[in-house]
Amino acid sequence: MSGLVREFGAAVRRLREARGWSQEQLAEHAGLNRSYVGEIERGSAIASIVTVDKLARAFQVPIERLLNPPSDAADVAGLVRPARADPIPAS
Repeated sequence: MSGLVREFGAAVRRLREARGWSQEQLAEHAGLNRSYVGEIERGSAIASIVTVDKLARAFQVPIERLLNPPSDAADVAGLVRPARADPIPAS
């Protein structure tokens, strides 16, 4: 799987553990299957945008928090990285 999928799964796991939730509890909060949550966390399943939204709502964080987690893995408080000051060049 791609790095993005693995990083997304790791972000889900960090937020879940920070809340002291089991995979089953997260699945219940998000309306998902527990085994699917495990696959997402391991990076073996690619979550749809609907699933990303369900997870963000369960965690009560913006979707961006799951897709663009802070580089500091210890930061699980729901903070979002500041926007880039320099524009990304067009391809």
